[in-house]
Amino acid sequence: MLRGMYGAAAGMIAQQQRQEMLTNNLANANTPGFKADQASLRAFPNMLIKAMNTQGTPGPAQTIGELTTGVYLQERMPNFRQGDLMETGNNTDIALLQGIMPVTESGRPGALFYTIQNENGDVRYSRNGNLTVDGAGFLTTPAGHYVLGANGQPIQVGNEEFRVNEQGLVFNQAGVQVAQLNVVYAEDPMQLVKEGNGLLRFEGEGDLPTAIGNGAISFQLQQGFIERSNVDAQQTMTEMMSAYRSFEANQRVLQAYDQSMEKAVNEIGRIG
Repeated sequence: MLRGMYGAAAGMIAQQQRQEMLTNNLANANTPGFKADQASLRAFPNMLIKAMNTQGTPGPAQTIGELTTGVYLQERMPNFRQGDLMETGNNTDIALLQGIMPVTESGRPGALFYTIQNENGDVRYSRNGNLTVDGAGFLTTPAGHYVLGANGQPIQVGNEEFRVNEQGLVFNQAGVQVAQLNVVYAEDPMQLVKEGNGLLRFEGEGDLPTAIGNGAISFQLQQGFIERSNVDAQQTMTEMMSAYRSFEANQRVLQAYDQSMEKAVNEIGRIG
């Protein structure tokens, strides 16, 4: 009986974690460049049940069947599918469009990212093209992190009257080229971990290689556009209802086990 309680409790925990993930996805449905998380649920190994001495005499155990021991949320994986574009007309909004991408050994498509410098000076990556210009004239993310150029340095545009062409070349108000936006390629995007504020940390060795000059990769930068979140709000709501119903079902099973245990302790075990 206790194994059944543990199984139901494991199901409740897994669905609660899935619900939290889906809630976060829905909360970021309007966050530019946000990539929705997907959950992978797996079952714990089943237990083989056997009965001994079923005929009243010693002998080999008789196999009855298997007992499920519950499920768990194995991992959360971002979906790096390209989001829809929305025109804003703002010079500081720059959308990154992926074109032809090489076929990878993992079978998953690679992905392209901007290069960002966080507050500690470390290199991070992002798909959020909703940028701004700080007081010193540097191109930054809304959180104040510097956007890096192909030379690995922050890009100083002077003011918001700058221009970016499709190849990522940046020109200031006077029409002088000041930098080139660095676009990097991740062969296996699953090695990137979300850190918040739209930043991703690479878990592999070194930094991601630049996609500039790579003939196997094509991309375009569109100034005055942003890449919207790839969260499907309707599908997310449907999955949230499914997770809620699964949580309730496991809760009812747990309550039934609790009532059975109460009777076993207070009634069956009573001597009178």
